[in-house]
Amino acid sequence: MQLENMRRVRNIGIIAHIDAGKTTTTERILYFTGRNYKIGETHDGTATMDWMVQEQERGITITSAATKCKWMNSDINIIDTPGHVDFTAEVERSLRVLDGCVVLLCAVAGVQPQSETVWRQADKYKVPRMVFVNKMDRTGANFDRVVTQIKERLKSQPLVLSLPIGNEENYIGHVDLVNMIARIWAPSEKDSAGQMVESEIPENMREQAQAAHTILIDTLASCSDEILERYMAGEQISKELIQSSIREATIKNEIVPVLCGSAFRNKGVRALLDAIVNYLPSPLDIPPSIAFKQETLEQIEIAADPSLPFSAMAFKVASMPHVGKLVYTRIYSGVLNVGDQIYNVTRGQKERVGRILQMHANQRIDLETAQAGDIIAIVGMKRIGTGDTLAYDKDAPVLEKITFPETVISVAIEPKTKADLTKLSTVLHTLMDEDPTFKASMDDETGETIIAGMGELHLEIIVDRILREFNVQASVGAPQVAYREGIRRGVSTEGKCVKQSGGRGQYGHVVMDIEPMPRGSGIIFETNVKGGTVPSTFFPAVEMGVREALNEGPLAKKPITDVKVTLLDGSYHEVDSSIIAFKVAAIEGMKLGLAKASPVLLEPYTRVEVETPEQYLGDIIGNINSRRGKVVNMEMRADMRTIECHVPLAEMFNYSTHLRSLSQGRASFSMEVLHYAEVPESVALKILRPTKDK
Repeated sequence: MQLENMRRVRNIGIIAHIDAGKTTTTERILYFTGRNYKIGETHDGTATMDWMVQEQERGITITSAATKCKWMNSDINIIDTPGHVDFTAEVERSLRVLDGCVVLLCAVAGVQPQSETVWRQADKYKVPRMVFVNKMDRTGANFDRVVTQIKERLKSQPLVLSLPIGNEENYIGHVDLVNMIARIWAPSEKDSAGQMVESEIPENMREQAQAAHTILIDTLASCSDEILERYMAGEQISKELIQSSIREATIKNEIVPVLCGSAFRNKGVRALLDAIVNYLPSPLDIPPSIAFKQETLEQIEIAADPSLPFSAMAFKVASMPHVGKLVYTRIYSGVLNVGDQIYNVTRGQKERVGRILQMHANQRIDLETAQAGDIIAIVGMKRIGTGDTLAYDKDAPVLEKITFPETVISVAIEPKTKADLTKLSTVLHTLMDEDPTFKASMDDETGETIIAGMGELHLEIIVDRILREFNVQASVGAPQVAYREGIRRGVSTEGKCVKQSGGRGQYGHVVMDIEPMPRGSGIIFETNVKGGTVPSTFFPAVEMGVREALNEGPLAKKPITDVKVTLLDGSYHEVDSSIIAFKVAAIEGMKLGLAKASPVLLEPYTRVEVETPEQYLGDIIGNINSRRGKVVNMEMRADMRTIECHVPLAEMFNYSTHLRSLSQGRASFSMEVLHYAEVPESVALKILRPTKDK
């Protein structure tokens, strides 16, 4: 019976570019499934899923919110994620634990920069997905163009399941290409959201619908042998076979079902709910989760089965007033009960489950038990972080962790009183537990507290929460870019630690190669020691020393990235050699080598997409050039131009204000961090001079 219940569970996320209509669509889903009795709107600040004060004020989603609803006898766990690039970690950790997702694309704007980012994140975790082309009622909506962009920009195979009837303000419904019927929206006295009425396909669309149905069968024939055989034999293909083939191909990520609608006008949302249940996977349909044995790091699989030992991942930590620390958890196997003693396997700590909660945004329902496939929140955990593995046995395998991007922007924050200083320290630790892309540290030279995040908006929200939610009085400095350092050429280096002060001494000696790697490679450490000149027991100590030395570069004391270090040779003493000695030798060797490796300052570059009316094009491109930017692509849509360019993040502060003045408020832009690249020498001198003056 437990497995049968799991077959009826759908764990899905709603992901998209900012302002594509994620929260609006989620609100409609909650209304149509009977979870909410009225429809919440983001522009009024009444959306259930945008419950934070900061979300309601700005009309945007900042934190991913979870909820549960029922449709067609199935339980749908939904996570509504933010669209803004500054909150990309929320999407990352949600996709890590979801079985499927709905990608919203705007029918006017199509595939936007952040659409591509979330698509890549879904690719990374191999999450099956479907596309809902929203805002079909808006001026400039073009369904066919969006389908083409899915193929060309997202490199995926779209499978169109619904054709729009009418367009822009004349959009009234869609043709269901699986059942070959029309669904037309009609106002209803009983239901303020109106009804979708089934009818014959309009006369003027029958030929187009038949052609689209043939393409649908052709596409499925390439994925399903049974459909191919029947198609070749000229036999009738049943609706049930079409649906099961779509489901199978979607779960294998061979196709992406595409539907259309207008969530704000309540059109197409019921068809989307049907498709979620019919085509997206249950916890039993996805491959087993990957985990690693603690001692041997041997890879093992954890199947979604309530009868197996308990295994779960904490994918989000949130602090809630009057409740305490909420730990959002995805259970991969086994059963969890209130009052159970469990282990945080990642941190080696015993914890007790105080309460198990089913979340509905910031509202809660207490549960006695939860099983494999469920997404729940646990209360009562003391020390926990994002990505920690939970189990009954302290030696249980550790689930694959979630990786997050590095912070790129920082500000100094200074508490106003001594009482605020004590409070601020606690608050910053709480916020770091909640958000893995938020970092707080102390500047050794100035004694300032530095907070770092993913962008201006990210830090603005964090500071707002510190001041209002946690009631800490503090002043904040101007934003600063998080620079990195790299090297231009490879060098060989040698490091020694020789200390003798009577009795047992310290001896460590290493010979290493340091070489630059392509941008985005990170730090790679390898060993290639021949003849046992350095025993393998000291390899971890050498790696620790290497990584510690890379935290501070020779130019501006910034972390060094995109470097490969290979341990080649060295020597040891049978009595005096120790872990500490080899770590110190590695640090010394790295410091000497990095200074000779032609170090260079690196800065984060962003991909900026500006949408502007034609007449402001010249001024905007001129302004981008003055910001050291480079235009890489330009597209035209009606009277609007879309400019894609790469610009250093340092030059993008307050860009929205400048863009408004250049275009009389008619242009808009979106931005995401792309990669690190070398800072031109003339600019680097200005940045490094204050460091050298100190």
